[in-house]
Amino acid sequence: MYDFPITNLGHASSYLGPLTRRSLSLRLSLPRPFKQQRQAILRHSNPFPPELLSKALALQNEDGRSVLHVAASSGHPEVVKILSDIDQSSSVVVNGKDEEGWAPIHSAASIGNVEIVEILLSKGADVNLKNDGGRAALHYAASKGWSKIAQLLISHGARINIKDKVGCTPLHRAASTGNSELCELLIEEGAEVDSVDKAGQTPLMNAVVCDNKDVALLLIRHGADVDVEDKEGYTVLGRASAEFRPILIDAAKAMLEG
Repeated sequence: MYDFPITNLGHASSYLGPLTRRSLSLRLSLPRPFKQQRQAILRHSNPFPPELLSKALALQNEDGRSVLHVAASSGHPEVVKILSDIDQSSSVVVNGKDEEGWAPIHSAASIGNVEIVEILLSKGADVNLKNDGGRAALHYAASKGWSKIAQLLISHGARINIKDKVGCTPLHRAASTGNSELCELLIEEGAEVDSVDKAGQTPLMNAVVCDNKDVALLLIRHGADVDVEDKEGYTVLGRASAEFRPILIDAAKAMLEG
C-alpha cells in the first residue's frame, strides 16, 4: 500500500496515475520533507490539476474514508478548503460517509477545529447528519466540551435535542463530561433538562454518575427533576455517592423554597 501525503499535492499525480481505490491508503501525513511543497501549493505557485484533485477525492481507503475525511480528522483546514472547492455545485462531497457513517463534519467537530467546521458548513455540510451511532456533530462537540463548535453548529441549525441510538441528547453528553459552560449554552438554546435516554436516565443522572457536581447543581437550578427513576428503578439520589447525596438534597430543597 501507498501512503498519500495530502500536503504534497504537487507530487500526488505521480501516485494517482497507476493506483486504484484498493491499492491506495489515504492516511494523512505531514512529513517535514514536504513542508516546502505544501507552502508552495497554498501560495498557488504549484497548482494541482482539477481533474487529479477530483480523482483523489473519489478514492477511498478500506474504511471508506476519503481524502477529505482524513484531512478533516487530522486538522488541516487548508487541505479541506482545496478539496471542498472541487465541486461547488454539490454538497455530496462534504456529506460523504465512511463505513461507520462518519462524515467530515463529525470528525471536525470531534477534534474541535472551528475553521474546518466553518469551511464544511459553508460548502453545504449537513449539520444534523447522523453517523451509524445516531450521533450528529453537536453530540461530539458536547462530549468533548467544544463550546465554540457547539455555538457554531447551533447557529447553523443544529437540533438541540437530537438523540443518538441510545437516546442521548447533546446535553446528556455534556453533562457526562462536566462542562458547565457548554451545559449552560445548550440549556439557553432550548435543551430539555429532563430528556430521557433509552436507559431512562436524564442529563442530571449522567452528571451524578460521573460525579460532576457543578453540572448537577446547574441542572437542578434549571429545574431538573431529582425524583425521576431510570429503568433500573434508581433515582438521582440513588445514583449519587454518599458524599454527593447531601449536596443534591440541599440544592433541591433550595429550589423548592426559592
